[in-house]
Amino acid sequence: MNDAIYPTPASFDIELKLFLEAIYLKYEYDFRQYAHSSLKRRVTAAMTRFGCATITQLQELVMHDALAFPQLLDFLTVQVSEMFRDPTYFRTVRESVVPVLRTYPSLKVWVAGCSQGEEAYSFAILLREEGLLDRTLIYATDINGTALRSAETGVYDIARLPTFTENHRLSGAKGSLSDYYTAGYGRAVLDSSLRQHIVFSDHSLATDAVFAEVQLISCRNVLIYFDRQLQDRALGLFHEALSHKGFLGLGSKETIRFSALAAQFQPINERERVYRKVGL
Repeated sequence: MNDAIYPTPASFDIELKLFLEAIYLKYEYDFRQYAHSSLKRRVTAAMTRFGCATITQLQELVMHDALAFPQLLDFLTVQVSEMFRDPTYFRTVRESVVPVLRTYPSLKVWVAGCSQGEEAYSFAILLREEGLLDRTLIYATDINGTALRSAETGVYDIARLPTFTENHRLSGAKGSLSDYYTAGYGRAVLDSSLRQHIVFSDHSLATDAVFAEVQLISCRNVLIYFDRQLQDRALGLFHEALSHKGFLGLGSKETIRFSALAAQFQPINERERVYRKVGL
């Protein structure tokens, strides 16, 4: 591609703002309140991929070629995860959250920003090990349709299994991860009995409303890509969705400390970013 043509940073920012507005109007995906610096990096990468010298050229392509938009989504959304990522977070859930979840006759868990399903399946395995999966429904949501379709298959590259296995062990596992998948032809296929308890669905924290009452929400490494206003919107959705004294888990670099919603959550384990809803 030709080098990008921008006489001033302001020109780039103006085109970026128009680009995000066009995406919202055309496709109803709202990236307008995502963190600016992160979006600039991702859009620049997309320009390289599509061979566009300016954002305006990229906008023209995406507006007139519907097949280009799903490819663009792969740049605008972050699809990097692994099973039992940050094992101490899952250990905290086992030790501090599961004992309370045991008191419910039925459970609903929301994994927001589920990417290709690694975290949703991690929770399914954890809850099975704790004897709770049979009475649990896991909602796994994302705005990237391609990622959701991949997640539904429950198929992962076998080269990723050593990392998944070690994470699982460190999370306080009560068995072997190999109990939950079959391997062959370079792939690991997760047990279909796990998928039966997961509903994968499109949902945007920027534009959509609450869809269910849940006892636990895990939304990790998503809020860091939002500006403060959108973070507060998402936290407001979580507070509304959580049942009385329900639990919220965030990513290791995320906190509610500076949010307008901070008073609505009580830290259970600040280091692992596990909180509990305050009030009704």
